[in-house]
Amino acid sequence: MAAVTSATEMWVRVGGGMESLPDRRRHGPADAEFPPPGGPWEPLALGGRLVGWGERGGLAAARRSAEMGLQLAEEERANLAGRLGHKLRSAVLALQESARQAAFGRPELLETVFEQAQEVARRAAALQAAAVTPKDHARGVVLGAVMNLALPSAASRLPGDAAVIASEPSLVEAFTRVGEWLGGEQLTVDAEPVGAWWKVSVCTSGSPPPLSVPEMGEPLVRLIVDTHLEGWLDTSRPSCADIYLPARSPR
Repeated sequence: MAAVTSATEMWVRVGGGMESLPDRRRHGPADAEFPPPGGPWEPLALGGRLVGWGERGGLAAARRSAEMGLQLAEEERANLAGRLGHKLRSAVLALQESARQAAFGRPELLETVFEQAQEVARRAAALQAAAVTPKDHARGVVLGAVMNLALPSAASRLPGDAAVIASEPSLVEAFTRVGEWLGGEQLTVDAEPVGAWWKVSVCTSGSPPPLSVPEMGEPLVRLIVDTHLEGWLDTSRPSCADIYLPARSPR
């Protein structure tokens, strides 16, 4: 994690992590037990929920931090949706041209048309994941069941009590995207409790292959984790994605 410069004035909560203003550095997870570097910082809370860190505490600073966090989250969503939309339009134009040629004397392009149609579908699904707010309510979900759906071929070493508070469809979407981003083969999944969070680590044995659309990798996973799951994505380790998710309290 990069060191904080003197330009940092405050940290605001975006999803389950923190971003500094005005220099936009990241720190996480958002937890009173894990203050950001630099400081000293005062925790900012609204209704018992940590919403940021500042040089001074108080209700006004907490409200400003919460507002700025929501604004940053919406800006990031709109930016990624715009980039994915541009890539989708490019794929649709390529598909249309191939289909036109195949229809007018080049039947050998039918296989290309099929492949391009699949790519259009993948990009459309990515755009939907970025642009649509999930309607499912967060509830207690056992991580092992999610991994069986999202990463069935991964070597999972999850503890039996690993359970989080989240939307199950969003969890499946997030870890499916992680598998595509890291390569989907020779993956290992581990988890450990860290304070009020479960740290879920997905690692690949080799170097992840480049994606045809880079936005469908780390940027999309980060958006889903941040805004759909109230979690935090850490990519500081090579060939690994460490995802912090709110832990379900044991009964």
